[in-house]
Amino acid sequence: MIETERLLLRPLRVEDVGAFVSLHADERVNRFVGAYSHQQASERLASVEQQWAERGHGLCAVELKSSGEFIGRVGLNYWKIFDEVELGWTLKAETWGHGYATEAARACLAWGFTTLDVDYFISMIRPGNTASVRVAERLGFAPLREDMLFGNPVAVYSLDKPARA
Repeated sequence: MIETERLLLRPLRVEDVGAFVSLHADERVNRFVGAYSHQQASERLASVEQQWAERGHGLCAVELKSSGEFIGRVGLNYWKIFDEVELGWTLKAETWGHGYATEAARACLAWGFTTLDVDYFISMIRPGNTASVRVAERLGFAPLREDMLFGNPVAVYSLDKPARA
């Protein structure tokens, strides 16, 4: 469990399937990350649980401390095809503009650099997703390369592990 001033982050579970499907059903959200059927979401969440078990990290549910409401997901996802760990975030459209994505991602990033033996994290952002670019830049990420993910072009941003003081 990662806690911030306003948010609680906990590992996503298969039991979150309803909230996960609902999050991705909104066209404003799935425009850049796609939608999930109940079956697809169940399979994705099972793989998230497996990554937590095998690698000690994965995607987290983002919940408001004030109400316990599920507002999205953030986390560290290992991509075997790139041999890199991505920091990603997806939040409900009605919560955009409140700084939740940056707050959740910053906490996850700090936890990841403290916990994992990695030199950097990446974030893959689809063209046109200017809000995610702004979050990445606020976190200190910089453009690294252009790539393809599931047949879609992505801009890959990276952030190196901070030097120890």
